[in-house]
Amino acid sequence: MRILADENIPMLEVFEQHGELRRVAGRSLDRAVLADAEVLLVRSVTQVDQTLLAGSQVKFVGTCTIGTDHLDLDYLAAQGIGWASAPGCNARGVVDYVLGALLTLAERDGVSLAQRCYGVVGAGQVGSRLVQVLRGLGWQVLVCDPPRQQREGGDYVDLATLLERCDVVSLHTPLTALGDWPTQHLIGAEQLQRLTVGSWLINASRGAVLDNQALKQFLAQRSDVRAVLDVWEGEPLVDVELAQHCDIATAHIGGYSLDGKIRGTEQIYQAFCQNFAVPAKATIEFPAQTLLSMQLAAHTPVADALRVLCRAVYDPRSDDAAFRLSLQGDADARRAGFDQVRKNYPVRREIPDLQVQVSQPHDDLRQMIMALGIVI
Repeated sequence: MRILADENIPMLEVFEQHGELRRVAGRSLDRAVLADAEVLLVRSVTQVDQTLLAGSQVKFVGTCTIGTDHLDLDYLAAQGIGWASAPGCNARGVVDYVLGALLTLAERDGVSLAQRCYGVVGAGQVGSRLVQVLRGLGWQVLVCDPPRQQREGGDYVDLATLLERCDVVSLHTPLTALGDWPTQHLIGAEQLQRLTVGSWLINASRGAVLDNQALKQFLAQRSDVRAVLDVWEGEPLVDVELAQHCDIATAHIGGYSLDGKIRGTEQIYQAFCQNFAVPAKATIEFPAQTLLSMQLAAHTPVADALRVLCRAVYDPRSDDAAFRLSLQGDADARRAGFDQVRKNYPVRREIPDLQVQVSQPHDDLRQMIMALGIVI
């Protein structure tokens, strides 16, 4: 079996048990590179549609990502091509990214995170996990997800209400142009005007969920609003002026934890084996942590412990710095810089991996640690 894969997917060695594996750069993947491959393994940077696959021998497409907006699922179905994504694989990494951003913005604005009201737009794999963590911390959270509300009922609010009542708005929807809830430019000029004074806007979903041109104009007029963007319209070519208006700007690495990447490969490997009815011949093991454990005093204030634990694992300010360095030169240089930041991304683990020791913690400290997903 001939397998073609994006070179940035980790642990691809498991597929070598089943055939000839060839690695290529995801953005350079085209008809010529595809050649006689029967299996295609991609990430979100590769558009998989009729233009790429027509006349090919591809029988299975696996994307090691949560989203599928880069796959033409109707075409795959019509051609009888099997496919799989990796729902939830990097959700925890995105949650850690949001927590890191919140800590940074709280320091810059001198506010208490516990006193803010949080709005989560989209309660899928990522959004639902974020809501669970924020509510576990005892913080006030509103959620907007019309499709889930229609299916399940429950405690949801409409988008206008969320924007007008929340101090923090975090976007976690898939990108859809059609359907019951089209999310392309879900947040545009009209919605931005509803944001409260001093609010924070975070987008770690897909770039086009947020109208980037409208946001650039809005931020130029509203210096009170903080913006955190990990995803961009037109990426890898990012609007430099918009990035300059953002408090935190990163290169679509919100879910780039090592754990998330490995889970994505594992999920696609299992789907591959199921699709071809072959037994799994290898297992993927997670490497050991480099930070073996942390010890907290029982009287540690909750806010201090939250900051220490989150930043022991991840601090988005370093990613912001690396990304801003890439925003130099002409368009070609900036495109290449965007991809280089992602390709050379340092090893990053997840907060629940931490081993934390604390003897007889007070109730609020115990609740905070457990809300982060850490077992003590």
